[in-house]
Amino acid sequence: MLSPTESAAAATDGTPAPNGPEPTASDSTDSDPAGPSPARSAARRRGACRVLAGAAVVWAAVMALHASIPNAGVNAGSLFQTLLPWTGLGVPFLLVLAAVLRSRLAAVAVLAPAVVWVTLFGGALADKRSGGGDLTVVSHNVDEGNPDPAGTARVLAAAGADVLALEELSDASAAVYSRELAAAYPHHAVIGGVGIWSRHPLADVKEVPIMPWTRAMRATVRAPEGPPVAVYAVHLASVRVSAAGFTTGRRNEAARELAAALRAEPAPRVVVLGDLNGTYRDRALAPVTSRLRSAQGEAGAGLGFTWPAAFPAVRIDDVLVRGMTPRAAWTLPATGSDHLPVAARLSQ
Repeated sequence: MLSPTESAAAATDGTPAPNGPEPTASDSTDSDPAGPSPARSAARRRGACRVLAGAAVVWAAVMALHASIPNAGVNAGSLFQTLLPWTGLGVPFLLVLAAVLRSRLAAVAVLAPAVVWVTLFGGALADKRSGGGDLTVVSHNVDEGNPDPAGTARVLAAAGADVLALEELSDASAAVYSRELAAAYPHHAVIGGVGIWSRHPLADVKEVPIMPWTRAMRATVRAPEGPPVAVYAVHLASVRVSAAGFTTGRRNEAARELAAALRAEPAPRVVVLGDLNGTYRDRALAPVTSRLRSAQGEAGAGLGFTWPAAFPAVRIDDVLVRGMTPRAAWTLPATGSDHLPVAARLSQ
């Protein structure tokens, strides 16, 4: 039996008295400076791996089912389809996370969005350009605020196209383009903010009413060889991304009006050139794109992004055809515009 003095000494140096309480398991764990047990850490890691694998599968499903994303309200479906090529960036991001976790399960799951992206866009990355073609066309939103329309005209003329379609013309810039392009393109017509310049005679020139103000026109190009071609120069209404969502109402209505004009077009050979303010995959443009084929999609090399010119992220300018065969499609060098010009060589 300890004396009172010995008991006090034992309490002072931390040694429990023989008859005192034993330390509990909870006391030992709570004060463990080493942190969670290895078993608990492993369980958390397995949970993180499962979450990452699930996220990869969900991302793949969203990409594959992009056409099913609802367009009500904020037009999320159209916005997602506009940015669809960039969804592939999720693949390397997920792979990095899988590597950090050292998870085979997550790494295998990341194959799902990779396969979906390659299925959607792998073909576009191949160079499908070929020789041949008897009609070369160029379309360019020249930008109403372009500080150098004369320089832009020289870039366009150097492309050697048979037909040019220009959008977003002002009265002043239209006069500059007419002057600068006159030598190479003796035939031209301008209506409102759009114009067509051609090496060959133009006929049946008229406005195409797709909006309250003029944003589209049509002309028949009569080349010396081959049948006549109906050429449309179009500039669909602009879209906006804001707190209200992806605002596309006017553009969508303009697309429906253009589709109605194309349904009524009697010419078997049709070329639509212009700024669609939307991508070929945007379902809201289906009234137009379901009736025409993209020259870039059939005969281009790469995704052919056109806007913004400083760092192209989407292709909203296009060459669409009916009754003709695209042989090659490409973008031209940047001009003073915020869009890149697009070009295509076609067989009639």
